[in-house]
Amino acid sequence: MKVRRILLYVFIISTYLSAFGQKRNQNPNNPNVIYILADDLGYGDLSCLGQTKFDTPHIDQLAQKGMIFTQHYSGSTVCAPSRSVLMTGQHTGHTPIRGNNAIALPNESLTLAEILKAKGYTTGAFGKWGLGKVGSEGDPLQQGFDRFYGFNNQSLAHNYYPYFLWDNDSKIELTANKGTKMGQYAPELIHKKAMEFIDINKDNAFFLYYPSILPHAELVAPERYMKKFRGKFGTETPYIGVDDGPRFRKGPYASQENPHAAFAAMITLLDEQVGEIVEKLEKLKIAENTLIIFTSDNGPHKEGGADPEFFNSNGPFKGVKRDLYEGGIHVPMIASWPKKIKAGSKTDHISAFWDILPTCAEIIGTEKPKDIDGISLLPTLLGNENLQQKHEYLYWEFYEKKGRQAVRMGDWKGIRYDVKKGPNAALELYNLANDKGETTDVSKENSKIVAQIMKIIEEAHDPSEIYNFN
Repeated sequence: MKVRRILLYVFIISTYLSAFGQKRNQNPNNPNVIYILADDLGYGDLSCLGQTKFDTPHIDQLAQKGMIFTQHYSGSTVCAPSRSVLMTGQHTGHTPIRGNNAIALPNESLTLAEILKAKGYTTGAFGKWGLGKVGSEGDPLQQGFDRFYGFNNQSLAHNYYPYFLWDNDSKIELTANKGTKMGQYAPELIHKKAMEFIDINKDNAFFLYYPSILPHAELVAPERYMKKFRGKFGTETPYIGVDDGPRFRKGPYASQENPHAAFAAMITLLDEQVGEIVEKLEKLKIAENTLIIFTSDNGPHKEGGADPEFFNSNGPFKGVKRDLYEGGIHVPMIASWPKKIKAGSKTDHISAFWDILPTCAEIIGTEKPKDIDGISLLPTLLGNENLQQKHEYLYWEFYEKKGRQAVRMGDWKGIRYDVKKGPNAALELYNLANDKGETTDVSKENSKIVAQIMKIIEEAHDPSEIYNFN
């Protein structure tokens, strides 16, 4: 660990020195980067990927202008570790935050934002952070971001009419939400600040990290969106939540008479916000110099009245949030970069959140850190898949539900549940080439593959003082 810290500090210092004195956006080849991260959006929740009960026209258009990654994976099956993986380029066997417990991303972590900032980028995060409290070493302002607006605490981000949001290190009271009032809808406030960030930095190279809280529970949307869907899905089963008392708007979800309508309304709002971002870039005439990536932090949830089975939110996959089956971690990813990425293209290259950091590093001409797990996706983005390096494997570990581990190795997928049992935890094996739904365990017929994956599991897990399977 000490050697790793030294290497990280050397990287930061050398990169900052190389950028010292440069003007913002001095290098015209450095594109703006916008990373839009939906919260608990399933692979099947976009109409371009099979959703039939509502439409996502703006996100679909983004896909038509760019590239769909059909085999992309989140960093984890829940939010905080998935974000830690994204920021550090390290999978959950190595990244500092591997669970949803409230710990801070440490100072020695070299983040995606720090790498871009060192190259002259203005960096802003708008939405849900979840990697360290305000004033801690994990505060976004301590991890490479010049600007932050939104929810710092991931539990409070469950609630859409909060009592306050954070503007950098200032707590902004939302008086229109006092008591049980519903006057200021957080995603709209956050979106407005993100749009202002684009306006302010239209002449600078900027990194906009947009971790939306949509469509995570609770299921609540403004009335103008609700009325589009109320009654459309037949008789609904109301969800009874927490609507007053000491726990109100402190994490528990509010009641919802029409959970199906609310879910569709929330994704419709998110879709419109994506469209407004694209429209803003075009209006400012910076769209051609902007890479947009849209994805989700993990699979769909079943909380707060959400019904992924009704909407087929996980598409062809088995499992949901907190699973390491495909439904919990196989997420949509769309990348758009006019005149760089071929419009209407698709790729089945196997990729994951930890690839985003080295991809951005290569785009801006910075050497990637040595201790990461990611591989640059730039060859694929530019249509040079014959030059694309491939992963030997992808790895995940999860510490809830008695412990879970998974490996993707080519078409093989190995999964261990009840890892806290130790050696007695069996490995399930699936061949995703002909069984993407993970319906048939073929571990008994493929003992050599099982042995290979068990060896990967042992090697990929870096012991942690905080996270263990004991």
